[in-house]
Amino acid sequence: MVIDVVLAGDNAIVVGMAAAGLPAEQRRKVILLGIAAATVLRIAFAAVAVSLLAIIGLTLAGGVLLLWVAWKLYRELRPQTGIHDGTVESRASPPKSFGQAALQIAVADLSMSLDNVLAVAGTARDNYLVLAAGLALSVALMGFASNLVARLLARYRWIAWIGLAIVTVVALRMIYEGGTEVLHHTVER
Repeated sequence: MVIDVVLAGDNAIVVGMAAAGLPAEQRRKVILLGIAAATVLRIAFAAVAVSLLAIIGLTLAGGVLLLWVAWKLYRELRPQTGIHDGTVESRASPPKSFGQAALQIAVADLSMSLDNVLAVAGTARDNYLVLAAGLALSVALMGFASNLVARLLARYRWIAWIGLAIVTVVALRMIYEGGTEVLHHTVER
């Protein structure tokens, strides 16, 4: 359980960042939807965790997906500039829709849940009670932490840049590890 709780921290940051761009009344709904999607994905991943270990390049693909999410988050954070009547204008990004936030959460959790599930499955082995308890605890904590992160980001926008850096580092780490795995596998052949 401790392994999965520690690994769920990066997921909470992404969910919180995706939800922070929404009005307060929609924030909780999209976090709840994201947590429900995370639960379904983690159960599905846990059911086939052993088979997933055999798929070479899955971490690389997840890292690329997560880097795409980081790019989308970056585009939302940077101020929009344009030239109007010969002067440069700076304006905020247009507000994010509920569907956009839900999609970001689902894609990010899809790419980032794999390491959580594999760590818990590897630790739990055949003890499905431990596996279920670890997954349930991590999803509950992720929901609580995501809501807290989203509220902080709504109030202190600069924290989002730190979150974006964390998400980008995680994506690049996954790409590096997955690329190394693919390269190692092809060299062996």
